[in-house]
Amino acid sequence: MRIEIKAPELSESVQTGTLLAWRKQAGETVKRDETIADLETDKVILEISAPASGVLAELRVAEEAEVKAGQVLAILETDEAVAVPGPAAPSAAVAAPEPESPAPQARPAEPDVQVPQPAEPASSAWPAECPPCAPAAAGAGERTERRVPMTRLRQRIAERLKEAQQTAALLTTFNEINMQPVQELRGRYKARFEQEHGIKLGLMSFFVKAVCQALKQFPALNAYVDGHEIVHHDYYDIGIAVSSERGLVVPVLRAADRLSFAEIEQAIVDFAHRADSLELGLEELEGGTFTLSNGGVFGSLLSTPIVNPPQSGVLGLHKIQDRPIAEHGQVVIRPMMYVALTYDHRIVDGREAVSFLKAIKDDLEDPARLLLEL
Repeated sequence: MRIEIKAPELSESVQTGTLLAWRKQAGETVKRDETIADLETDKVILEISAPASGVLAELRVAEEAEVKAGQVLAILETDEAVAVPGPAAPSAAVAAPEPESPAPQARPAEPDVQVPQPAEPASSAWPAECPPCAPAAAGAGERTERRVPMTRLRQRIAERLKEAQQTAALLTTFNEINMQPVQELRGRYKARFEQEHGIKLGLMSFFVKAVCQALKQFPALNAYVDGHEIVHHDYYDIGIAVSSERGLVVPVLRAADRLSFAEIEQAIVDFAHRADSLELGLEELEGGTFTLSNGGVFGSLLSTPIVNPPQSGVLGLHKIQDRPIAEHGQVVIRPMMYVALTYDHRIVDGREAVSFLKAIKDDLEDPARLLLEL
């Protein structure tokens, strides 16, 4: 029996992909549900599985070729009397951040041919001992260049960043937060929290809670522009930017305002793990009403994040650093964090943006407010 193996239906926003690599070749035997190919979209990498056991009789698509949803990828010969299931069910895999593994990763794209460039002759205008002459003497003919195709994920990231800059009127406002109250609270309860919930009490749950509370006070930051209309969300789906070696992805915490601290921490750890092992699904990366991006984990002290269109706001978190500040007329050392809010000035006024950031600062410097929802 001949079975067509087709590219899966993707989503409304993703209709094409790139056949990244064949795990099996024509003439090889495959088992039911065995992964035979990797399909890269601009959001995730999908593993294409065999719908039945048999022999791959024919490969219809070359590696690195673009394919459409439902397109025939290969022909499977089998003796089993099976019902054709349609497009092979893929297992989704985040195009690792999209930061950066039990699930196998797709073979990276091979670079184009390296073209050695002849070393330029030393100019007689330079003295023999000058720095420009030294590299030529040390490594004659070793200068090379490489061209590597951008992945679909990287192309999509580039498109969305340019879209945000060209469409929205982006401004960034800054503040700083004394993180000592949060650190003291974590230090007091971290052992009990981990024993009770099996997860460490991190910082992100405090920020997610503070953001949801601030969005309720300043709903324009939870809305977006659609033509000449403003679309307001009455729910709070918070995107958490996760980095991987393949690029940045932003999985979404659905109804984040209803989640407990433990549920938020568990979800974020799960996102990071499945981003690295290429297991995030398309549905987990779509939507989102506001985004959190923590550059502090990489040592960033200050930055201006870019909104994730069509959202109207993104909060950038940074490294906690001990700094001298004035407190009750005295100079003291406190663990301080700079925070940055980039917002779409078309629908968010400066007063709202500054007040939003100040509300987050107030909640984190008095974290009991998060529990009492004050």
